[in-house]
Amino acid sequence: MPALVTLGRILFSVLFVLSGALKLMNVSATAQMTQKIILPAIVAPYTAQLESLTGMPMANILAIASGAIEVICGVMIAVNFGARFFAIVLALFVAAATFYFHDFWNQTGAEATNNMFQALKNLSLIGALLMIAGSGRMAKAVEPAYDV
Repeated sequence: MPALVTLGRILFSVLFVLSGALKLMNVSATAQMTQKIILPAIVAPYTAQLESLTGMPMANILAIASGAIEVICGVMIAVNFGARFFAIVLALFVAAATFYFHDFWNQTGAEATNNMFQALKNLSLIGALLMIAGSGRMAKAVEPAYDV
C-alpha cells in the first residue's frame, strides 16, 4: 500500500510541476494572464516597493511567484517533504486561481460551461490536496520484539 500511495503522490504532483515550469518558461504570457488580478488598495504601497526593488511590473512578479509556488509545492509533495504543509499552500493557490481565472458565474454560453468544468476540476484538485494534507503519519503496528 505505501508504494501505491507514493506512486499516486508522484503522479499527482506532475500536474503542478509541469504547469509551474511552463509558467516560468513563458513569464510574459503568464504575466498577461495575471493582469486581470486586482490587488486590494491596502497592499499598493508594498507592491510599489516590490516593483521598484525588482525592476519588474507586478504582473511579472505574480507570474514568477505562481510558477515557483507550483513547482516547489509539487516537488515537495512528490518527495513527501512537508507534504501536508505544501498541500495546504497549493490548495489555497488553486482556490485563488479558480476564483480569479474560472469565474463562470460572470460569463454566459460556452465560455461559462468551459470555465465551470475547469472550476470543478480545480475543486477536485483541492479535495485531493486536502486528502494529502489530512493524511498524517500512520501509527506503526505494535510488533513483538521477539518471536515466542
